[in-house]
Amino acid sequence: MQTRPLGTTGIDVSRLCLGTMTFGEQNTEADAHEQLDRAVAFGINFIDTAEMYPVPPRAETLGRTEAYIGSWLKARGSRDDVIIATKASGPGLEHVRGGPRLTRGHLHQAIDDSLIRLQTDYVDLYQLHWPDRRTNFFGRLGYQHDEEEDATDLEESLSALKELVQAGKVRAVGLSNETPWGVMHALRLADTLGLPRVASVQNPYSLLNRTFEVGLAEIAHRESVGLLAYSPLAFGKLSGKYLDGARPANARLTLFERFQRYSTPLADEATRAYVDLAREHGLDPAQMALAFVNSRSFLTSNIIGATTMDQLESDLASESLRLDDDVLDAIEDIHQRYPNPCP
Repeated sequence: MQTRPLGTTGIDVSRLCLGTMTFGEQNTEADAHEQLDRAVAFGINFIDTAEMYPVPPRAETLGRTEAYIGSWLKARGSRDDVIIATKASGPGLEHVRGGPRLTRGHLHQAIDDSLIRLQTDYVDLYQLHWPDRRTNFFGRLGYQHDEEEDATDLEESLSALKELVQAGKVRAVGLSNETPWGVMHALRLADTLGLPRVASVQNPYSLLNRTFEVGLAEIAHRESVGLLAYSPLAFGKLSGKYLDGARPANARLTLFERFQRYSTPLADEATRAYVDLAREHGLDPAQMALAFVNSRSFLTSNIIGATTMDQLESDLASESLRLDDDVLDAIEDIHQRYPNPCP
């Protein structure tokens, strides 16, 4: 398993990261522990979660994912050889902290609650799950400014994170669902005010959404704020299992209608092109899609997720897959025909 530096923190993380948002909804506690054991045995040292997980987020299941990881950590009895990342929710979910914000008080409460569920004294990476301001994230394009918006200034959020670092509750901080302006503003605040320097940005990235390349890839290289890529299989679309309207039993898009981000006619056309390309070259479509993300120079870690052990094994196999130049060239040709159909 390759490792890559987490920004300038001195922490090295595995190129594959185990995502856990299905733990507590599609996966039982026993399933979760089995996945965690297998991932670590394979060489993954990086586990990503969030206070709002599992997904879809519901008041009845709030924090269950962290709790499953916590029971695994307790049973395992070896905390320091795994890198645990979690996230504090931004505005919009009323069942989280009565309406979450990224204020000082909210962040202190959020980390304390997460640490209890995770059964640990610290997290290695603490991320702001999405901005506490109106901007382009979760597929939104076309920024519209609002001078009257009720937003928590990023300076307050980073100042609170500094307190958490000083208290020993957090080792490093990161952003998620952020824009180029947001990342650079955070870096500027860190440099001028002595606040924590963000180590990573967790944004969507896949064959169907390469918008990270437009503004954030250069920042990743020049500022050492690498990508933690989420949805590298576009909710499983890039496996090809949903083509022609198929809805496999117990699959995410079968169970939950809310996941429509990657379900458009153009996305289906692009997906078919990528799946056909993989099969022409004797490749598993999901593994090809993951191997493409793995190959990106601005990547810190690729967040894989699975609901079955067979899916997890397939995801893990992408670590050793190297795509030939002709496959990469063909991927670029498809990308030119279908540029970012699912931003």
